[in-house]
Amino acid sequence: MEQNNPKRWLALYVLCCGVLMIVLDTTIVNVALPSIREDLHFTETSLVWVVNAYMLTFGGFLLLGGRLGDLFGHRKLFLLGLVGFTLASLACGIATNKEVLIVARAVQGLGGAVVTAVALSLIMDLFTEDGDRAKAMGVYGFVCAAGGSIGVLLGGALTTLSWHWIFLVNLPIGIAVYFFSVKLLPDTKGTAHGEKLDWAGAITITSSLMLAVYAIVGGNEAGWTSLTTLGLLGAAVVLLALFIFIESRVQHPLMPLGLFRLRNVAVANVVSVFWAAAMFAWFFISALYLQQVLNYTPMQVGLAFLPPDLIMAIFSLGLSAKLVMRFGLRLPMGVGLVIAGIGLALFSLAPVNGEFWLHVFPGMVLLGLGGGIAFNPVLLAAMNDVQPSESGLASGMVNTAFMMGGALGLAVLASLAGARTESLLAAGHDQAAALTGGYQLAFITGAAFAIGAGVIGALLMRGGKLTAEATAVSSH
Repeated sequence: MEQNNPKRWLALYVLCCGVLMIVLDTTIVNVALPSIREDLHFTETSLVWVVNAYMLTFGGFLLLGGRLGDLFGHRKLFLLGLVGFTLASLACGIATNKEVLIVARAVQGLGGAVVTAVALSLIMDLFTEDGDRAKAMGVYGFVCAAGGSIGVLLGGALTTLSWHWIFLVNLPIGIAVYFFSVKLLPDTKGTAHGEKLDWAGAITITSSLMLAVYAIVGGNEAGWTSLTTLGLLGAAVVLLALFIFIESRVQHPLMPLGLFRLRNVAVANVVSVFWAAAMFAWFFISALYLQQVLNYTPMQVGLAFLPPDLIMAIFSLGLSAKLVMRFGLRLPMGVGLVIAGIGLALFSLAPVNGEFWLHVFPGMVLLGLGGGIAFNPVLLAAMNDVQPSESGLASGMVNTAFMMGGALGLAVLASLAGARTESLLAAGHDQAAALTGGYQLAFITGAAFAIGAGVIGALLMRGGKLTAEATAVSSH
């Protein structure tokens, strides 16, 4: 699609609507879990599979989905993933027993993984000039960041009608996105050209990621030092090592190991792990603080998250892109993540009887400001140095880094919070004080993760301005 074609921006908005549907699903389901448990007679133990079934397939298939997009065409895979996600949403919405719901959630995760993995590649296909690409990444970043709180608001409203609607609402969105995607997204051909898919690599890395996700999401319940958790993590590591060995031998690898020699790609993925560990845990634990300590309703929780989303919206409208074009990747990334870390540190000071404007709002503002500054350069760093034939893989890599970092960070920080709460309860503190003490420990640990990510990005990221790379990018 030509760079002066205004339809590119309409195509971007349609693409982001598809991504928003995936992002919304992550949080909208959490609000409805109590209603789902009661209606379908889940036990406390089995209820987690409504979330875990989705996370397993979503985390496991990001890399494979991105690579398939490179081989067979980004638009083709985006549409395929969109259809799978939408049909699975229908199955979830009409489910009358827990087995059907869990299987449909797994299919949803698979479709969501494919859509998410190729979405960034499609943006790279649409926008090849540095300035426009940075602006487009800003819009995409806002959608990803804002989707969480929109999901809480929408989930609270729809659940009052029926939990079925949190899934059925995806049908008209999915149909509309499919129709406009066919009309607007560029039909770029894949690079297969007779290449065979690296099935051995695909099986080993997908199995490794699924085992790792399963171990992480079940770590709190099974115990982090239990035979089950350590065995699953050990098996994931063995499969990862086997995958690396296979990739060093096959003619057409699923993941060319040379990608890791690109400094910005490697640094962006490391930064993504630490940043996601902080941000996923912040969203989850701050929502618990607002609900369980300050007694907010789900709707009030969603409204509380609007300030950072509005700030990110301002950055997505061009300010973030201007910062990247003016200062390059390194400075905005480092400064943004440190600001977000300071916001998390402020949350660690929130007391039992906290007030929104004094104890919640300042941290929210700094997290929105930091996220708005940093999200764009992290994504650009992960995608800008790779060839178009590998953009889907690079997208899958950075999304996998976010997914794995977020899941691991949430599990670790939730464990820290739980252990601290139990020790405070044993010491005679009341429930609210004990919960607050646990959350404060999680917030300050998350702050260390975010600031650490900022330092890594500032020190190791190649910091040349994007304008210096224009020739390389425009030649792709």
